[in-house]
Amino acid sequence: MKILIVAPEQIPVPGSGSVEICILAIAKQLAKKHKVTVLSRASKGLPAQSSEGGVTIVRVPSGSSKVYIASVLHFIQGKFFDVIQVDNRPHYMASIQKKFPKMKVTLFLHSLTFVPPANNVARYLRQAKLIIANSSSLKQKLVNRFPGVAQKIHTVELGVDTGRFCPATTADRSRYRNQFGIEDKYTALFVGRVIPRKGIPVLLKAASYAGQEVPLQVVIAGRGRASYVKQLRALASKLNVSVKWLGKQKHSNIHKIYGIADCLVCPSQKHEAFGLVNVEAMASGLPVIASKIGGIPEIVKHEHNGFLVDDYSRAERFAQYLIKLGKNKKMGQEMGVRGRSDVIDNFTWGLTADRLLSLYLQR
Repeated sequence: MKILIVAPEQIPVPGSGSVEICILAIAKQLAKKHKVTVLSRASKGLPAQSSEGGVTIVRVPSGSSKVYIASVLHFIQGKFFDVIQVDNRPHYMASIQKKFPKMKVTLFLHSLTFVPPANNVARYLRQAKLIIANSSSLKQKLVNRFPGVAQKIHTVELGVDTGRFCPATTADRSRYRNQFGIEDKYTALFVGRVIPRKGIPVLLKAASYAGQEVPLQVVIAGRGRASYVKQLRALASKLNVSVKWLGKQKHSNIHKIYGIADCLVCPSQKHEAFGLVNVEAMASGLPVIASKIGGIPEIVKHEHNGFLVDDYSRAERFAQYLIKLGKNKKMGQEMGVRGRSDVIDNFTWGLTADRLLSLYLQR
């Protein structure tokens, strides 16, 4: 098949945004058997066209949503694709389907951000030949919000590169800890955007409670607004919690960050459609302590590969699991082994591509 994947207009491919990471990873898998082109925004320092892992990446003028969709439509003109997959932009998908009615145009949704319950969104979604949600939780939210297109919505879970994300050897762990200046004590890791909905204050308070029983430190890898990070630093200082702030890390480096930790904490306070960090951590052999919200319980299984926190606004609930794991390293290691096994069975990019293809070939 000839497949075109249309990326959003904000970040170029390859890029460090989670959607862009997913697009390229899936495209590389699809390209093993099919001809795949990714359409992305032009960006300084990147050529108008390049190739990566068998995928052709074409970069077109952007600058605004209007300019970008015009560039996309111009690129497609005169060409034929068996499937055009648009990621996270319902209005682009509708515009493409309208302009090229004979082609199969699908929408791959990674979150609820771009599908507010509005009439124009429902109108766009009706244009899709197929709507793909990255978790059953997201699918259910979409069905509730847009019952008129329920029969078009299918679930395809995301994946991880299990070759790169794997348990660190003792030597690697020591090297990574030296590289990032991490002390040799129990380390709870947070990876993601440093924004209020991610619940970092809950993690800091939990670490303060747990620290009374287990010597521990927190590592935070991710970028946030300077004013918000300043608030969090002040809170950590007030709570007397040892925190290493690593800032934004290149995704090509992120496997090393998991290599320094003993567990991942994902204290999200609002719906997470999927939660890719949990899968990356599990592939890296880490137990996960996560909010029982959105698609996270489809990945993290309580007392099997980690712990799910029901009352996730309460720091004490996270603290009890930090204490449990901090006092019982063996339990954490066993959970990590089970977690990696779960990822290999359910959450690899190869499986994601296979599930997508079966939908595209069926319909």
